Amino acid sequence: MAVPLLDLKAQFAPIEGDIRAAMDRVLASQHFIMGPEVEGLEHEVAAYCGARHGIGVSSGTDALLVALMALGIGLGDEVVTTPYSFFATAGAIVRLGATPVFVDIDPDTYNIDPTLIEAAITPATKAILPVHLFGQCADMVAIRAIAARHGLPVIEDAAQAIGSEDAGGGRAGTLGTMACFSFFPSKNLGGFGDGGMVVTNDDALAERLRVLRVHGSKPKYHHAVVGGNFRLDALQAAVLRVKLTQLDAWTAGRQRNAGVYDQAFAGISSDLLSTPAVRQPRHIFNQYVVRTPRRDALMAHLRQAGIGCEVYYPGPLHLQPCFADLGYGAGGLPQAEAAARETVALPIYPELTATQLAEVVVAVTDFFRS
Repeated sequence: MAVPLLDLKAQFAPIEGDIRAAMDRVLASQHFIMGPEVEGLEHEVAAYCGARHGIGVSSGTDALLVALMALGIGLGDEVVTTPYSFFATAGAIVRLGATPVFVDIDPDTYNIDPTLIEAAITPATKAILPVHLFGQCADMVAIRAIAARHGLPVIEDAAQAIGSEDAGGGRAGTLGTMACFSFFPSKNLGGFGDGGMVVTNDDALAERLRVLRVHGSKPKYHHAVVGGNFRLDALQAAVLRVKLTQLDAWTAGRQRNAGVYDQAFAGISSDLLSTPAVRQPRHIFNQYVVRTPRRDALMAHLRQAGIGCEVYYPGPLHLQPCFADLGYGAGGLPQAEAAARETVALPIYPELTATQLAEVVVAVTDFFRS
């Protein structure tokens, strides 16, 4: 039996009626940009995170970009972040003329290593941008303490982590100055296209974000600042409002499937295969990422067996050609480089059947037995 890495058709089928009704509501209104659907989603996502404000935007990338803009980050500034993430984390920094300062990752969680952050802070540092990778929060207790000592804002890249929680008892979206979410279709809360949101408890920042997302216009046709076109479509918001009602159940399904894998792979030597290290109270498993020195051979075996798998991320950011002028070389951030060589994601979506899970387990365990 073929098992895809992700099956959005299986997610769509049970909620098709609700989705179509929500889309019909937008079609009847003929209000496609911003408006009541977007406002409804903003309130609902903010409440889900435990925050006061949600500002819907056009993508997770634009959420990062507008969050940095709201802090006034630009030419000559530095932002401390991780080299092991999707490109947008660093790309948004560079687009504003600022410089990403990469700090290596914790080898168990793949999140930024807070013990290395302080040494990377300089007088030019204007923010810390941790990523809650694969659905697990970074060590925000330690990161907030560092930020407080240096008077720095913290932007959470929570693109993969809506609903995750940290050891301090908070939920992603309330652990820093602002948090950025992505509603890309493959996310746990995914739309029918691009979409994103910035969440914050800071009233002044929320107002600035709302202005920046509409070209810096307030009132209409008056521009005290230059913003961008970062507006969220009403159709996306309507779809996401339906899906948000299912999110906790979907998260529970992902956690259940992760438990099946954890138990099934427990007998394989940790020298050969490492399963995800759960260090925070609520890991939502946007991906289930295993680690093995035989990664490429395992992937070939899985694909031959019809099992979907994917590498996140095969090239760490500090070694991307467009960042060559930053001066990082191979071996400079060894934990990120090792993770890029050795990790692979397995299917984890909540609609996986028991038979499909068994297919994945058999394929992985047979590989290591051989």
